[in-house]
Amino acid sequence: MPRSKVFLITGCSSGFGNALVQKCLDAGDKVVATSRQPGHLRFANANQRNYLAVGVDLGCSDSIQAAFDQTVTTFGRVDVVVNNAGFGLCGAFEELTDHDIQSVMDVNLMGVVRVTRAALRVMREINNPPGGLIQQITSIAGQCGMPAVSAYCASKWAVEGLTESIAKEMNPEWNIKLTCIEPGGFRTEWAHKNMHFRHPKQILPAYDHLPAEEIMCSMGEEQAGNPVKGAAAIHQLAHMQNPPLRCLLGSEAFGAMEAKLKHYGDTYREFESFALLLDWDGVSPITM
Repeated sequence: MPRSKVFLITGCSSGFGNALVQKCLDAGDKVVATSRQPGHLRFANANQRNYLAVGVDLGCSDSIQAAFDQTVTTFGRVDVVVNNAGFGLCGAFEELTDHDIQSVMDVNLMGVVRVTRAALRVMREINNPPGGLIQQITSIAGQCGMPAVSAYCASKWAVEGLTESIAKEMNPEWNIKLTCIEPGGFRTEWAHKNMHFRHPKQILPAYDHLPAEEIMCSMGEEQAGNPVKGAAAIHQLAHMQNPPLRCLLGSEAFGAMEAKLKHYGDTYREFESFALLLDWDGVSPITM
């Protein structure tokens, strides 16, 4: 195992965040665990030399910057930032208000934007030598659209595109890497405590065929992924010298992505002529 690293992890009260903090501490890393209620966090093997709990408001850049300042003051650097905090919103698209959708985007996208911006500055300008890793906990829902969670999917797709673009902006001399980690179904609180539902007054009879609560209940009961194993995989990725831009977690995510890639291949090839016959005559096709 490489030298110990300093992790800053958002959303540590449950699920992947909670399990990852414990994995880091058990492995000898140092951790700054953030939560809206940091005083409620409890971990084995935590002490003043390896652990700091910090309250963070992901809607406030000053609050996020203060967490990074505390991390640097306490541990001297930030090696790995894990954007894990987030929540789901369940309901048919037409049942959701603008405010409903904006609330998801404010946390799942803009919270990631604010934390990532602060992380880049620290990793480039304060870490000595410069460098670090930003792990975005997205979802297979950031690659595959799903019924009853359109706002959640949209937020995760946005993080995927954001992260890929940022990765291409990095100067190699900075040694900053980014990874989108795409879990499938894991038995966390995502489909339960961390899932919000549209208000009963917003239910539309037209969507009787899409019982949102039943869908979430069945998902919570059938999820195959073990969050402790998932956290161990995230930790392993964090210690890789050259982590991938994207990595699936769990058999459900892998199966869904295989099906999506096949669908992409079949569909785009079927309509290949639509794309390839539209350039100016004499212009050489552009390949990526």
